[in-house]
Amino acid sequence: MATEKNTLDLVKAAASAAMSRRAQDGVILDLRELDGFTDFFAIFSGNSDIQVEGISQAVLEELETNWAQKPWHQEGERKADWILLDYVDFVVHVFLSERRTYYNLERLWAEAERIELPELTIPPHLETLEEEAVDPDGILVFGDQEESTSEA
Repeated sequence: MATEKNTLDLVKAAASAAMSRRAQDGVILDLRELDGFTDFFAIFSGNSDIQVEGISQAVLEELETNWAQKPWHQEGERKADWILLDYVDFVVHVFLSERRTYYNLERLWAEAERIELPELTIPPHLETLEEEAVDPDGILVFGDQEESTSEA
């Protein structure tokens, strides 16, 4: 089991990775005072199932590559409207926006202290990913894109 400071660092790293993939409405809920089954929830939204998958993949890659952490359990990859990554001391929830509104975890855990994300910064190794993910016109790009040319 991780120390409290280390756990919070891991959650913040997960949040930075999620934000690098344009996750929306990110929040970290501190559940330690509520005697819950985990210490933190990190909750994010995406606008499409592809974005939800991309956000969760960024979190998985960040925590495995730079923190040597793999989830104890994960769910939702097949449908991609709510992907849950359970790291025991914290749980990352990545929702399709409509699903997040329906389940409203923030309301269910309303007593939890919120750790807002604007104070988080994207680590340098993730900033390059973000730059590569946006084409010169500012459009988010997933994967390698080749310019298509059509002959008239």
